[in-house]
Amino acid sequence: MNLPNKITISRIVLIVVTIISMFVLSCIDFQAPNIGDTNINLVYLIYCLVFIIAALTDFLDGYLARKLNQITSFGKFLDPIADKLLNDSMMIFILVPQLYAPNQRSDKTMLTILMVCVILMIARDLVVDGVRLIAVQKGKVIAANIFGKCKTVLQMVAIPMLLLNDWPFSYFDSSWPEFLQISNIFFYLATLMSIISGIIYLVQNKSVFKDN
Repeated sequence: MNLPNKITISRIVLIVVTIISMFVLSCIDFQAPNIGDTNINLVYLIYCLVFIIAALTDFLDGYLARKLNQITSFGKFLDPIADKLLNDSMMIFILVPQLYAPNQRSDKTMLTILMVCVILMIARDLVVDGVRLIAVQKGKVIAANIFGKCKTVLQMVAIPMLLLNDWPFSYFDSSWPEFLQISNIFFYLATLMSIISGIIYLVQNKSVFKDN
């Protein structure tokens, strides 16, 4: 197994450990405090740092694969799955702030909007992964396209901003309606790009559904 694939697998291991820790925290009576006078929750900050580290390994394995000429079918298949595990698990975490930080995102309307966005993005990922599995059964490996990569980048920008409660933009947009805050706008853009990239993905790979 080459180095880029090892990095991808290490990212998946990190994600699994993070998900387990989230589950453990949800099973105990634990409420994390905010840091100093900021509105940044301690648990959110920790998971934000974990998310950033995992996201950096995503760019690192892709860079090394190209630089070392070690692009493999296994890497093409596994890397998007690792990205989805990372982003989807963190998006679900954002929807259940009451488990760790009851004062975070208490507005029910905003939580509903975020929930709809997350459902749309996860549904898109399930459809795309289904197409990829069908393609694998037919001996074809479908790599992520540029639109899917743009979607992933937007998610990787929006998620840390949401985890940090719109910091640092909260210094000037705190008086705005919550649904218009910068972090939420990035999340809307990620949702829109997710839908667009999913449609393009299906159109580009419609031959997968045809019988040989």
